[in-house]
Amino acid sequence: MARPPTVFKRSANLLLEHIAISVSIGDQLPTEQQMAELGGGSRTAIRSALAYFHTQGLINDLKDRRLLRKPLRGDYFDIADLQSGSDRVREVLMERIYHSDLPPGAEFSEAELARAAGVSTISVREFMIEFSRYGLIEKKPHGGWRLCAFDRSFAMEVADVRQMFEFAAIERFGTLPPGDPAYAVLRELIERHEQLGPVMPARHKDFPALDRDFHTFLIGLLNNRFARGFYDIVSLVFHYHYQWDKGSEMARNQYAAHEHLEILRALARRDIPGALDAMRVHLSSARSTLLQAIRIRELGHAA
Repeated sequence: MARPPTVFKRSANLLLEHIAISVSIGDQLPTEQQMAELGGGSRTAIRSALAYFHTQGLINDLKDRRLLRKPLRGDYFDIADLQSGSDRVREVLMERIYHSDLPPGAEFSEAELARAAGVSTISVREFMIEFSRYGLIEKKPHGGWRLCAFDRSFAMEVADVRQMFEFAAIERFGTLPPGDPAYAVLRELIERHEQLGPVMPARHKDFPALDRDFHTFLIGLLNNRFARGFYDIVSLVFHYHYQWDKGSEMARNQYAAHEHLEILRALARRDIPGALDAMRVHLSSARSTLLQAIRIRELGHAA
């Protein structure tokens, strides 16, 4: 059986989120036009979603469309299934940088990345061409790609823009109603940070993935495609340069996890000024450790 189209799955997930929050059991679902706007898809995609809801036992039939039960976790499509080819390439590239499979100056081929991401080389090439405009990767003359070094000025410009986005995200959180789904994600992030804290010395290499989820959650609050795209650059700049300073990796991760918790707990209390103050401390620490990593890299090149 062919896999359902990505547009249909994205629309279905968005509609499930709306139903979970805004539709009571026994009520009719919105009109197809309204659902097309909510689901960000065509009426064809919405009709496919409705057929799926009926098969899952969520609605009574395709004409009346009354809700029989609230959505469960198993009704949603796996996020991994919703990724485009570019998304999968991006994820594989970032994971390799986080785990030092692509150390500073590393070279790699399109075919290698395509195999790891399970996509075509065309998808890899399209992503690389788009990403290369930031000057963080470059095409080699005889094929393949190379991770580039970038200077202190570039890194500080990225840090400045990062601060604007993350402060805006915290302020946006303050406008959410108490029952917003973001609070469930917030509680999960607090729990994950608390669980990692006591075992950090042994599992500090698990922190980069948690760090990414923490900042992705905040940036996601803005619902801004430019902010989401920019965070790829943030991840690459910070985690790429941290690889030059492995000696302080564990202490850096422990301190950052503690700073995250201060921000998350302030958000849980709806203490937006406190969350902003905690984020200011966190971003200041990140700048300091980034500059330290760049100094180590520059000293290494000079030697």
